[in-house]
Amino acid sequence: MSSDLAPRSSTAPVVADDDNRYKAVQAKLGKLGKSMDDAALELEGLVRDMKANAAHTQDVAADTEHAELDPKFVAVTNEVSVALGGAAVEVKKLSATAEEIVDQTYRAKRTHSKLYGSLDDIRSNRREKTPRPGFFNR
Repeated sequence: MSSDLAPRSSTAPVVADDDNRYKAVQAKLGKLGKSMDDAALELEGLVRDMKANAAHTQDVAADTEHAELDPKFVAVTNEVSVALGGAAVEVKKLSATAEEIVDQTYRAKRTHSKLYGSLDDIRSNRREKTPRPGFFNR
């Protein structure tokens, strides 16, 4: 059985602050998309490992049965195999959700760019100060 899980750092991959400037939002969306993409890949690896561990545990149960050990050990080992298989199914669902978040994050980034990119270009290339976004909505 393999287990390459290592604890991740406790810091958030994307800083949640009140910096809503165009380039800051684009950077945050990019970092979020990358972090979620990495998480989805890690989850896919976890699914593979869990399936492999479930199959291995099933083989151990069969070997235990052929060795004529106490049937309770065979039953418990089979239950572990079934539990690992069930957990792999749930992690696969989680992986699919992470992939969906990745897609939505990049879609949000493209939409944000389409809506505000030109305005940022205009504001960034002026020598004169311009009002902050939302200034005229007061």
